[in-house]
Amino acid sequence: FIPKPMGIRHRQQAEKKQQKTISEYSKQAVIMGYSDDIEQGTNNLRKAHPQVKQIMGSYQVRRRLSLAGIGIALFGAVAVVTFVTMHMNGGAGQYLGTDTAAPDPNLSASALSGMAAMANSNRKLQVSTWNVAAINNNPFEYWITYDENPAYETIMSDIEAFLENPGAQDVPVSQVFTEEMFAELEKRMDGVGWDNVRSYWDNDFKNRKIIQGFMKDPLLGSKRLASMPDRITNTINVLGSDLPVCRPTVINMYDGDLSTLPLWWSAWEKFMFDTPLTIQSKDGSFTEPPYKMLQPIKKAKYPDITEEEEKVSLPLQTMCGAIFDAILVHMMNTVSSPDVWQSLKKTMVENLNRQKVPHTLDILENVYGSSDIITLQEVSGSLIEQARNRPLGQRFWIVAPGSMDAVRDQNSVILLAKETFPAGPSAEITSLVESSFEPGVTVPVAKGDILAITATDRDGIPFVVASFHGDTNGLATKPVLSAIMKGMASDSSLVTHKLVFGLDANTYEKAKPGKQQDVLEWGQHYVSYDLTSCWGDVPNPANYTTFNSRTYLQPQLNKACKKTDKRANGDVNPKDFILFGKEDFKVVHTWKDNTGEKSYIEDMAFPTLNFPSDHGILATIVEPITPTSNA
Repeated sequence: FIPKPMGIRHRQQAEKKQQKTISEYSKQAVIMGYSDDIEQGTNNLRKAHPQVKQIMGSYQVRRRLSLAGIGIALFGAVAVVTFVTMHMNGGAGQYLGTDTAAPDPNLSASALSGMAAMANSNRKLQVSTWNVAAINNNPFEYWITYDENPAYETIMSDIEAFLENPGAQDVPVSQVFTEEMFAELEKRMDGVGWDNVRSYWDNDFKNRKIIQGFMKDPLLGSKRLASMPDRITNTINVLGSDLPVCRPTVINMYDGDLSTLPLWWSAWEKFMFDTPLTIQSKDGSFTEPPYKMLQPIKKAKYPDITEEEEKVSLPLQTMCGAIFDAILVHMMNTVSSPDVWQSLKKTMVENLNRQKVPHTLDILENVYGSSDIITLQEVSGSLIEQARNRPLGQRFWIVAPGSMDAVRDQNSVILLAKETFPAGPSAEITSLVESSFEPGVTVPVAKGDILAITATDRDGIPFVVASFHGDTNGLATKPVLSAIMKGMASDSSLVTHKLVFGLDANTYEKAKPGKQQDVLEWGQHYVSYDLTSCWGDVPNPANYTTFNSRTYLQPQLNKACKKTDKRANGDVNPKDFILFGKEDFKVVHTWKDNTGEKSYIEDMAFPTLNFPSDHGILATIVEPITPTSNA
């Protein structure tokens, strides 16, 4: 029998044998399948592998050994534990000592015999990991590779030139967002009871040059006067519709006619003030037009804004947001004809945004459907639901966190092949991992970033499978791995489990010291736990799995990359990994993929119209290492 998984906070209780059962953690699991299917799978595994029957049963009861039973079994148990300890696999083994639970003899025996059976049958394990990337509402935000239509490169290069060297095209704001438009906006804002901001218009904004005085003004950016209203109203998910509602602008999925500024202004004004939208919030649903969704800009958070501007920040940001959108429409219709750029945008929106989930699932089904384990990151609830209702859901157990992120809608997910794991997942142990962070240390993880589960394969090998999405700077990556290893080592039922960990580590080739996670330092960290990766013990810093760069068609121009600097100034880094025990498995073959065809084109910016993510897919085939093969 097996003591059940417990967090680090329960160690003192462990001395009194007050342990949590693994069933408590399993209540948190979200298993995409029917309960009777799971029960049937469990029965199938018990029939297929008699030894598993005892092991599976041990997950469903408390550890209650009688003194007589201990006396009879002690000598044999010590012998088994001693042997297994000599061949302790995975990083948890290094914790053996005062802070580590002794391995459970039943699971130890199962792990050894299962690994031997796997080796004798020449069975291998294919593991794939992919940050599928959250849907980006702005199809123009990142440089993409669009070989099918040369107009894309022409338009994006011309927008770059317009903003970098506008020359005579740097006209006053009032020539783009006209006096008549402001007067209509002023009337609208006065009508909803906002303070009047005409003095800001007359004495400042209408006389600014559209590029140097507005689009490239760093102070305007630090005050968030244009980017804040864009963030809140760019794309709004509404109840009762599968498609979001978009503000009339260039930089989202809006599909209305923006061929002239008068057409744009009429649609923009109606959207902001006359279009009630029903939104779901944590406190229930509410219905209101977009202007009511705007939030005051506080000086306490954005110190560059003046006290006077703070008082009128609602009408002031609304005016600046209108000017910003007007300039975007003006630029696009200046560098290209409306029929060309709007047709181009429609194609990009369809492929990069609206068809992103189907494209992603097509690749998983048709190219990586032979995987035994797939770990995914930044997965939306829609993708999970659609996967469940496609052939992928018939082939895999689809497991999402028990506590999903409904706000960002970005979750780590694990797919287990039903043929390899007939009984499906045993339990979710994410809370065990989270409770194993070092006390007093703040780890930058968000809800849905971590998913850790247990499962037993058809040979009776017990696994811990984890998926993780690291923060932008990768500063949570090392603490999360440490917490996984600490949690596994703290419980005798997990010490002998084989870890498979797929993650977007967000590591960097040339990290900023103290601010970003260096990839070589990350390699040293996982090796310290007796783990290795699909890239080996020492990852190659130039083995990139991302290549993305921001364009000039997005609110943060300070982050824009020129066409010639996409490679030098973009996010081109070695970010994705698959980890496993160094004494458990060895790599047969590893590959990365940014085409959806098991191939990777170096120096190509992605996503593309055919590959829907800004992270490459990573896959590896491993085979078991047994004590015999080690000799």
